[in-house]
Amino acid sequence: MIAVGSDHAGFRLKGIILDFLRQRGVPCRDLGTTGTDAADYPDFARAVAEAVRRGECSRGIVICGTGIGTSIAANKVPGIRAALCADPYSARMSREHNDANVLCLGERVVGPGLALAIVETWLEAEFTGGRHRRRVDKIAAIERDYASEHATLEGAGDRRSG
Repeated sequence: MIAVGSDHAGFRLKGIILDFLRQRGVPCRDLGTTGTDAADYPDFARAVAEAVRRGECSRGIVICGTGIGTSIAANKVPGIRAALCADPYSARMSREHNDANVLCLGERVVGPGLALAIVETWLEAEFTGGRHRRRVDKIAAIERDYASEHATLEGAGDRRSG
């Protein structure tokens, strides 16, 4: 199952991508937005990233105007490796070398034809492991280190305030 979400600036491309996935029989879930009224990209990036983190969806795709905001927001969710891609080669490398589990696109940056080529390449590519596993594990270690630091700081704050 692929989670797909967008803000208002990515709404049109989100519909094109959902149609593309459905035509190919790829199970997908639309996590919003539902129209072109102004909507905040962090809300949809978070919804997609959390669906992937919880295991409800194997991967996710998030679209905004440039893809930058959605990639920043999605990457705040632990366990998410969101990649902003504007070409098929980067999409393939994001999967093969980085095990990216969320693809970020910018509707104002890539046209529909290129976006579908990126999505198709990203979905077909698989993580190659090997030396890349070590690197992905190091990314996860950075995330754990900061999560541990955050928990320690929160605990210290609780003791100080008591």
